[in-house]
Order: sequence, then C-alpha cells, then structure tokens
Amino acid sequence: MPRAGLDPAAVVTAGAALADEVGLTGLTMGLLAERVGVRTPSLYKHVESLEALRHGIAVRAKREFGNTLARAAVGQSGPEAVRAFADTYRRWALEHPGQYAATIRAPADGDEEDRRASDESLQILLDVLAGFGLHDAEAIDAARTVRSALHGFVTLESAGGFGLPRDITRSYAYLMDTLITGLRAERP
Repeated sequence: MPRAGLDPAAVVTAGAALADEVGLTGLTMGLLAERVGVRTPSLYKHVESLEALRHGIAVRAKREFGNTLARAAVGQSGPEAVRAFADTYRRWALEHPGQYAATIRAPADGDEEDRRASDESLQILLDVLAGFGLHDAEAIDAARTVRSALHGFVTLESAGGFGLPRDITRSYAYLMDTLITGLRAERP
C-alpha cells in the first residue's frame, strides 16, 4: 500500500527539490526514497523508473520556468522585455540548478506532454523577440542566440567559471547590452 500523502506528483516535486541540491545527474531513487521516508522499492509504486522521474521533473520544471518567465515579461517590450526575461532566466537557473538542467533537453519524438511544455516556454521567448520585429526564421535564430548566451553565462556562473577579478554582474550587463544591440541590428 502506498504511503499516505505520497503520489506521483509528490514524488516528482520531492525529486525536483532534491535535484536542485545534488544535481540532476546525482539524483538517484535511493536518495529520493530516503528523502521521502520510504524504501526504494516503494517509489516504484509512484514512478516506474529513474528515467520516468527525470521526465516528470523536466516537464514540471519547463512549466514552472515558463510561467516564471512569462510573469517577468508581461507588460514589457523591446529591450525591457529582453532584460526582464534574461534576469528571470538567470535567477531561476541559479536558484534551481537541478531543475534547470532538466529543462535543457529537447523532448523525445512522440512525447507530446514534454513537447507542449517546451513549446510554451519557447513561445514566451518568441513573444519577447517579436518586439524587435523578429518573426519566423529570424526569430528562431534570435531565440537560439539568446538562449545559448544565457545558458552559457549561467552554466559558467554556477560552476564558478568566472575567476577573473571583475564583478560578474557587470559582465552580465555587458552580455545583455551586446545581445540587445545585436537584436536591434539591421539585417540584409
């Protein structure tokens, strides 16, 4: 009989919190079982495998991340929207490193639940970029550029990869100024 109060959603939520502490790759069913106060085999009543748990964390994280990004960008356009989006992206990724890692992977073919969660997050960025008159193929290129720049920055920042004696916030501001200048540039 499953433990009272423990269901698939509770297991995924606990797994997401634990992933933030130990890293997504450090997450194991044994650690999670210990966290929720059950024996490891008992977890399999709620999630079928570690991969299923990671999938649940990914979908949950993409939705939460997307909702957080959407709230940040509401009512803003142009450079202000990009800065609000980017600042929120950076803060969320640094505060939720395990969940952030789960948001990176593209959905598997045929995984409609993950696809919907991913598409919702992407649409927020595309809406932000529309304020620069970017649509269709240009918007995809710009979204990949913004996402790559932010991912690279937060990945290096969270890993302690910025060792030079320069304030990281100033370097981040420089990144944002550079991105916004690029987004404003005329295209052939």
